[in-house]
Amino acid sequence: MRDFDFGDLQAVPRALLVAQMADARVAEHLPLLDGTFDVGAFLHAKARRWAQDGLGHWAIWQGDVFLGWGGFEKEDDVWDFGLVLTPEAFGQGLAITRQALAFARDDARIETVQFLLAPTRRSVNALTRMGAKEVGEVRYGGQTFRRFLLDMRG
Repeated sequence: MRDFDFGDLQAVPRALLVAQMADARVAEHLPLLDGTFDVGAFLHAKARRWAQDGLGHWAIWQGDVFLGWGGFEKEDDVWDFGLVLTPEAFGQGLAITRQALAFARDDARIETVQFLLAPTRRSVNALTRMGAKEVGEVRYGGQTFRRFLLDMRG
């Protein structure tokens, strides 16, 4: 049984996305969010990734409740997994990630998954229990992230 539905991010009411991204509890863990959120530019960029790579970020629902967005985007030779939840969905990240990784295991394109964690994310126990290995830090958009890799074929 699937606990979560991964749907079209473009179909999410813009007001839901704006409210999510304006919440300080969400922004705390998004160092690349500079305080302004242009929902149109965001949706355009996400649609472009789907067109370019055939995969991207989904809207994540549980029934009719919007939990956030996330998914896989190609970064050089690895697929990056990102997940941004609404505060009401905090605590469901591991279950959502596991469902997304089940999708990734069935997708021949995805051999390795990258996770970039903001410095505000202290606990990495869930990632290491799933088999992800910390491989150092990476600078992206002027910010430093902890980088983890998960071999999907091993």
